[in-house]
Amino acid sequence: MTMTPRQDGRLADELRPIKIQKSFLETAEGSCWIEFGKTKVLCTASFSESTPNWLPDGQGWVTAEYGMLPKSSKSRINRDGGKPKGRTAEIQRLIGRSLRAITDPAALGQRLVNIDCDVIQADGGTRTAAITGALVAFWEACELMHSAGAFEKWPIREKIAAVSVGLVDGNPLLDLCYSEDSLAGVDMNVVMTENGEFVEIQGTGESTTFSRDQLEQFLGLAEKGIRELIQIQTNVLHSKKHT
Repeated sequence: MTMTPRQDGRLADELRPIKIQKSFLETAEGSCWIEFGKTKVLCTASFSESTPNWLPDGQGWVTAEYGMLPKSSKSRINRDGGKPKGRTAEIQRLIGRSLRAITDPAALGQRLVNIDCDVIQADGGTRTAAITGALVAFWEACELMHSAGAFEKWPIREKIAAVSVGLVDGNPLLDLCYSEDSLAGVDMNVVMTENGEFVEIQGTGESTTFSRDQLEQFLGLAEKGIRELIQIQTNVLHSKKHT
């Protein structure tokens, strides 16, 4: 694996500067401002008693909404009207699946958790930043509910985070910014739990194929990055300060 410095000076296995601020909003049970380099996402978590009618009694559900502000990128993005489609719907489902994978629905009780992720500025990795920030917002919301006596059992089994990896000019790289992502021959998003188990691996050969050995390289890079992200999450969540 090459360790040649990248466009922004990072090494191949280096994350962008990461910033996570919990309790960002006073109006949400849980909220998080997260930055992956120039990518900035606001994540919130809120509870309601209105669960899907097909759920078994006494079980909860986690759902997610995701969107990009019109000027979160250089080209204006039209707001989604009605039911989101395409990329937006796919990312919403990914965020929801990722959080449900580490949630105990029985411990959650008959409650619906709404996760909202709004991209303020996009420079690659918006879905991975959203998942990583959503965990912090969800955790904070659960702490508030737990302190109010709503849970007999903590409903989050373990932490989760996500990161992108890719092949750019033949080099496996961690946490791609937009300029790298746009040139990537292989693009992959990896979601992994605190215990090292994968929730989802989205890998695509954009302009080239990749081998099993390269796949192992990508997953090794992703695991390294995700472990670092989970450590940052842990430090933020255990800090009394909101930054």
